[in-house]
Amino acid sequence: MPASLIAVIVTSAIVKLLDLPVNTIGDLYTISGELPKLAIPEFSYETVAAVLPDAFTIAILAAIESLLSCVVADEMIGSRHNSNMELVAQGVGNTASALFGGIPATGAIARTAANIKNGGTSPISGMIHAVVLLLTLVFLMPYAALIPMPCIAAILFLVAYNMSGWRVFARVLRQSPKSDSAVLLLTFFLTVVFDLVVAIGVGLSLACLLFMKRTADVAVIEEWKYIEDDEDEQGRYRPVPSHVMVYEITGPMFFGAADQIPHIQPGERRRVMILRMRSVPALDITALNSLCRLWEECRHHRIEMIFSHVNEQPMSVMKKAGFYDAVGGADYFCANIDEALEKAAQL
Repeated sequence: MPASLIAVIVTSAIVKLLDLPVNTIGDLYTISGELPKLAIPEFSYETVAAVLPDAFTIAILAAIESLLSCVVADEMIGSRHNSNMELVAQGVGNTASALFGGIPATGAIARTAANIKNGGTSPISGMIHAVVLLLTLVFLMPYAALIPMPCIAAILFLVAYNMSGWRVFARVLRQSPKSDSAVLLLTFFLTVVFDLVVAIGVGLSLACLLFMKRTADVAVIEEWKYIEDDEDEQGRYRPVPSHVMVYEITGPMFFGAADQIPHIQPGERRRVMILRMRSVPALDITALNSLCRLWEECRHHRIEMIFSHVNEQPMSVMKKAGFYDAVGGADYFCANIDEALEKAAQL
């Protein structure tokens, strides 16, 4: 039997029998054992337009908080959750709850941690949780009104300490990059001063910005070194015709890295440019526009452009935007650098 449940029963009995001047749940809230009634809301365009932005905000934050709760639970029990199942179940539950006057609910980190600390390690514990709440609402609500608030506070203090993971918190601060530590501290500060919704929104936005910056930093576009540039180490380099220039693109090409795509300098004498894209896993429309700009510059200077080893996602974007056909189709998209160099030698 969970220690916290024993504490609730014992302290409730003490407060009731000894008539102690302690606030209870019944003193602060109106307790009713009646089941909520089904009520179909009235739909109108004005109502939907007024609440839709808030509904999207609540849905996104609820999904984030629920998945965060799942991650905490995974770490505590050494398991892995099903994100799709979690979100679909939450959506169905919240939709049904609204028909009975309920408000949107999320996976609760505090109650999940309390559940696990008291032995719950499977979805069955969540189902039992719901059934016990229903039975409490119907049959035990007069007794629930006797629970003293200091007892609930003590249980929540203990739960908060157990779920805080302060040792992990301290280790992350010591071992993580300064940017990650700053996100952690800011999220922690906002959670304490405001609430979890504000903290998640700000922390996630900052984390996304830092991720995009790091991704942009690792995206590199460099021109090859050629044999004639380093005669002492000819064995390291692949022979390239003198009228050809080869650029190697590394990392995802998105709006944060699009400015690295080179320009054609006036007076360029070489007649063929090869873009080697074997290390480009993804391409967005902003980077594609920069490639289109480069291709237009090549056409203006009468330079042929050849692509080498374009991966599936970038190729899909190029074809959908019409860039693939504009460049010249399959003739100008080679499977590897050897084919590209052979094609460049023929031009």
